[in-house]
Amino acid sequence: MATKRISDEPAYVLHRYDWSESSLILEVFTRHYGRIALVAKGAKRPTSSFRPVLLPLQKLHVAFGGDAEIRTLKSAEWQGGHVMPTGDALLSGYYLNELLLALLARDDPHPVLFDIYANVVAVLASEHGEALQAVLRTYELLLLREIGLLPQLDQQTMTLGALASDGRYCLVPEGGLRLAHDDDRSSLRGSQWSELQVALEDSAPFTSTLRACAGVMQELKPQLRALLHYHCGVKTLRTRQMMIDIQAL
Repeated sequence: MATKRISDEPAYVLHRYDWSESSLILEVFTRHYGRIALVAKGAKRPTSSFRPVLLPLQKLHVAFGGDAEIRTLKSAEWQGGHVMPTGDALLSGYYLNELLLALLARDDPHPVLFDIYANVVAVLASEHGEALQAVLRTYELLLLREIGLLPQLDQQTMTLGALASDGRYCLVPEGGLRLAHDDDRSSLRGSQWSELQVALEDSAPFTSTLRACAGVMQELKPQLRALLHYHCGVKTLRTRQMMIDIQAL
């Protein structure tokens, strides 16, 4: 049986590992095939055409083939559009990648999530400072929704009861959206949660959710962080620890 070859597939490199003295194993996020593993033979050689293009946060078109778990990269072409993010934006980009590596199963296509990721990466290349926080909260919400880990935000998860507009509710890992307790440090009004749900269901969810997050990102941050850590099975993500260490310096 002939091995299947895929060409002109939109993709981003999420991570790379040494495989031999001259080759690399790549974790790649593709639009139509999801997260896949590819071997880039000879990619570490000085004359390899792969060397200048197999970089994170850069949109590529790749060709690959094979029917094993790790397929063979045949070609990779940079699609241009923006330069590599720097500073906090670069660390934020690595954070996006770490979440995909932790939460996406291999060979599980998520074309909508791929397009959202591409939008976020484009923003990271041009935005800095406070704008990054709204973009990251937007990505976290849309990622959790696309992989089925975000409950409905316009009702209480356990009771399916409606939210009171002025009531305070919080998102917790094992209970979903529930009425806030006195000791809950972060919560949102019912009307704010409902606005987020409407934004997520919009025909242009990235733009709508970005707007909805703008005024509540500080309250959202610890709640989404706890939910992501729970599903990733870690206390602190590596990129977050890196940010903490850099700030301490």
